[in-house]
Amino acid sequence: MVDGGPIDVLTGDWLAELTMLILAGNRLKGRPGYARTFLTQMEQVLGTCLDRGVRIVSNAGGLDPAGCARAVAELAGRLGLDARVAHVTGDDLTGRDLGDAVDLDTGERLAASPLTANAYLGGRPIAVALEHGADVVVTGRVTDAALVTGPGMWRHGWGPGDLDALAGSVVAGHVIECGCQATGGNYAFFGEVPDLAHCGFPIAELHADGSSVITKHPGTGGRVSVGTVTAQLLYEIGSPRYLGPDVTARFDTVRLEQEGEDRVRISGVRGEAPPDTLKVALNHLGGHRNTMTLVLTGLDVEAKARLAEEAVFARVPRDTFDQVHVELVPLGPRAAPAVGSPGGVALLRITVMDADPRKAGRVFSSAVVETGLASYPGFYGLTPPGDASPYGVYWPTTVPASSVQAEVWLGDDLVWRQPRTPAGLPPDTALDGGPGPDGDLGPDAVPGSGDGDGPVSGGAVEDVVRAPLGTVAGARSGDKGGDANLGVWVRTPEEYAWLERFLTVERLRELLPATAPLRIERHRLPNLLALNFVVHGLLGRGVAASPRLDAQAKALGEELRACAAPIPRSLLPSVYVSGA
Repeated sequence: MVDGGPIDVLTGDWLAELTMLILAGNRLKGRPGYARTFLTQMEQVLGTCLDRGVRIVSNAGGLDPAGCARAVAELAGRLGLDARVAHVTGDDLTGRDLGDAVDLDTGERLAASPLTANAYLGGRPIAVALEHGADVVVTGRVTDAALVTGPGMWRHGWGPGDLDALAGSVVAGHVIECGCQATGGNYAFFGEVPDLAHCGFPIAELHADGSSVITKHPGTGGRVSVGTVTAQLLYEIGSPRYLGPDVTARFDTVRLEQEGEDRVRISGVRGEAPPDTLKVALNHLGGHRNTMTLVLTGLDVEAKARLAEEAVFARVPRDTFDQVHVELVPLGPRAAPAVGSPGGVALLRITVMDADPRKAGRVFSSAVVETGLASYPGFYGLTPPGDASPYGVYWPTTVPASSVQAEVWLGDDLVWRQPRTPAGLPPDTALDGGPGPDGDLGPDAVPGSGDGDGPVSGGAVEDVVRAPLGTVAGARSGDKGGDANLGVWVRTPEEYAWLERFLTVERLRELLPATAPLRIERHRLPNLLALNFVVHGLLGRGVAASPRLDAQAKALGEELRACAAPIPRSLLPSVYVSGA
């Protein structure tokens, strides 16, 4: 990014929800509570950035932004560089009385002592640090988009009332926060992306009105298209009202335009006043867990899985554990393959969780291995007997924004302390007709929906072909605490009219049986030709506690794209139709 062309601000997002728990573990072991790889990168580029006037903004401070800032300053000294390093504090709420904290996902009240408790700060402290001449700004927990919103405030002078501009910067920040995912990385139609092995990172050209152009340095691999930007816009979101500490950005107002090769313009984003609360991410220890994985091969895979479970839990009863999760993951044709076929292959993953590390550890794993000569034919495993490991529970909650006071430090000097009550906030400016989820409504209750098996055109049932949904639709999925987000998009209005009618909440439950018992919201994003689903509870108590093989739901979208759907022949690629 530094050597490939001109940039004004270099940003880096280190803090996934899971990262805070990892950093807490590091700190308990006497290691730094910040991202040490940030220092490696600073050693490589800090001198060049100072020479070119490139400001650096990163949340790599994690649980110890002051310590990270000191380490950067020490590094600069060793390199003979004069760098003004600022850091932002105030997000760490560990030690506060949070006894009334309510889990936003489950409604439970906090009953454990948090290892970490961090409020999501916004871009204003970053802007203040830049205004005070900082060359490097290190933060703890801020929103991912704040790394772009803060520099936008600094460069363009936005105040709290510039809601549309702020919302536009949030969208731009959301697009570039995950690096190459905006330039073709992890893209559903990856065959359209050139030289992905040398994928370039995204750049946001941020304008004074909040509009932006997403691009990348020339000569780098990857691709910036309406599709790649749409995919990232759908990543790890919920409602089209995207809440943040600086503004509520309306993702249903986003407009994308292919302005040129590897240039996508984002415009039209509307903003509303931010909520009067801040999101807080808590993590606490949940107990101990252990997973044993067995391989099932050939015929009767489901029957073999049942036999394996019975044999294991005859030795260590299921009800003696706090939690048990069994997952059958097919790797090939399942259960009853056609005559002459090689049969199926699947993984049987048995995960137990318990407060007692011994019971969840050797007692369980040894019992699984002991079934090896008294179980299904072809028995073998991928995991030897082992000890249990501790796991953490992610606990999202909120606190009043007025109770959190961000501070900006330049070296050892406190240069700014945020007022307790934000000043100058405009009244709520919610747009008329705000988006709401379809929720659990059946297909007949969703406006404009039907069963999707026979699209009607002019009173006649249109010809359909059963084909994988992914022949026309892209998808991007991920984790939102214990929930999973699944965004699905298409490329033309005609495809979207079909997708909106076909892919209801009930249809999703049919196609992805693991979602069937769970609460699901469906949100429409017609400007993006997309639908976004939030599957509540699919990941249990967060990524660190999730027993699923795909613990972060990264592959949920691809699982959906592989499902067969009755797609109108007129929407399918001609090559596919001719082959049908």
